[in-house]
Amino acid sequence: MVNIQNMLKESKLFDFNKVKVIGVTQPVVDFIPDSEGILSYAARVSSPSNQENFDTANNLLDYCVRNKHYSVFETCSITMEIETPRDIARQILRHRSFSFQEFSQRYAQSTDFIKRECRLQDTKNRQNSLDCFDEDTAHVWKVMQDELLSVAEKNYQHALSIGIAKEVARTLLPEGLTMSKMYMNGTVRSWLHFIQVRDDEGVAQKEVVDVARKVKDELLKHFPSLSNQLK
Repeated sequence: MVNIQNMLKESKLFDFNKVKVIGVTQPVVDFIPDSEGILSYAARVSSPSNQENFDTANNLLDYCVRNKHYSVFETCSITMEIETPRDIARQILRHRSFSFQEFSQRYAQSTDFIKRECRLQDTKNRQNSLDCFDEDTAHVWKVMQDELLSVAEKNYQHALSIGIAKEVARTLLPEGLTMSKMYMNGTVRSWLHFIQVRDDEGVAQKEVVDVARKVKDELLKHFPSLSNQLK
């Protein structure tokens, strides 16, 4: 029991999910100090005499989120690099307010494969999964993945070696064990919505929840004023 719990604790970190900001809207005028300053400057468009008051920007932006004045947060965009399994990427791509650029298996060869933790179906909630504390079940799940990856990688490489096109050969690879990389661009408003709907255990898949929380950590590095609303 202790061993399997320790294993679960480690696997829950979902180390294969990686998120980092690679671009964020920056001011090009000297009087706006930073990206948050752009938001507060835009928020005070109807108060020109106070528009350059950046000392209270934190309180203003907190107020805007709290009172759902979301249009303010459409004035800055962020691009994040996300590495995650392809089945998780499929769920992320459903967020249509973003622009995406994803690693293409038609043009490049997949070389990054992972194994996933063992979880059981929650019989009371079809959208949820539960930790597996049975060592035998966890072992069987690991063996299944080992066998699948061994055969899939071998067949994939063989297919490529005999001239099968990458766009066809990729069908031999298991989506859930094959990593992908994407660049995801959207306004701060879009990122707030993404976090709100995906950081929801019991509704969103656990791996997606993990991505959302890593997105939140990255977002707060550039927009710390949002911390009260993203606890």
